[in-house]
Amino acid sequence: IVLSLAVTFIDAVVRPPYFSKIPIKVIFFLALPMLFFVIWREEWDGFRKLFRFRKNGLWAAFLLGIAVFGVILGGYFLLRGVIDFSSVTSSLGKNMGITAKNFLWVALYISIMNSFLEEFFFRGFGFITLKKHMHKSFAYLFGPVLFAVYHVGMLFGMFEPAALILLMFGLIVGGLIFNALNDKFGNIYPSWFVHMAANFAINTIGFILFGIVE
Repeated sequence: IVLSLAVTFIDAVVRPPYFSKIPIKVIFFLALPMLFFVIWREEWDGFRKLFRFRKNGLWAAFLLGIAVFGVILGGYFLLRGVIDFSSVTSSLGKNMGITAKNFLWVALYISIMNSFLEEFFFRGFGFITLKKHMHKSFAYLFGPVLFAVYHVGMLFGMFEPAALILLMFGLIVGGLIFNALNDKFGNIYPSWFVHMAANFAINTIGFILFGIVE
């Protein structure tokens, strides 16, 4: 909770340039949680299992990723006449220093590296590891809710309240799906691949909003 809300606070209040925030997220979402596994050595085997590559589940993740990509991109085209997206690019430029000139690099980082950091923190650490120490039902809901709250700092100011609430609901549902994937296959790769697909869709919308593609 502390690490997640700290990053939310940085996004909402401090608002550093996006690339300056990368080392902060690496520390908060990767380095500091890893101290848990270093200090409690009996958890080290569980840490290794988070990254144990298994072929089973990848095909399902691939198909689900394609479906998620289509749903997000299709949702944008269906809702762009209802939801005002005009403030998204100006907010990204003002609050994070993201412009059309550097968006390609931001999109690549978000799709690959940032999705990995979030999957390790919210799913690997905040679900697979957590459910061994708390009731499984609590662990299932805890991570997705925290995942949604963490995004508030980033999305606040980009959308009207109703649209923001809709996005939060979507993030919680997405988090629950990611948890179910990782619960079934025992590592973070399936949810990471689906998360990458979702981010690729979101960044495709970003390219459209920035006028880079039409």
